[in-house]
Amino acid sequence: MKLISKWLLSASALLFVAYMYSGVQVSSYSSALIAVVVIGLLNAVVRPVLVVLTLPVTVVTLGLFLFVINALLFWAAATVLDGFHVRGFVGALVGSLLYSALGIVIESALERLFAHK
Repeated sequence: MKLISKWLLSASALLFVAYMYSGVQVSSYSSALIAVVVIGLLNAVVRPVLVVLTLPVTVVTLGLFLFVINALLFWAAATVLDGFHVRGFVGALVGSLLYSALGIVIESALERLFAHK
């Protein structure tokens, strides 16, 4: 139940990002649902490889390069999907930052909601 709730809320968060920031466009809620799945798969499969490959740059930049990796994965998801578009790297960077911040809020709320007592 928690996974489905997170998926639905993350899709809503992506729509909210598209509403608040013009650099990200989502055509429909179903496109947002698919985009959330693709972003999650990219973060689960590709992100760890990129983090390891770019470890020296990440260390030199004190971890700030991880924002670039997040933006690239956000942008990559937009290039794969039809109903989800991002305008350039800056759009991907701002969109991924907003989406990540909302993801943290969603995860925190769901942890409190589904806390085992």
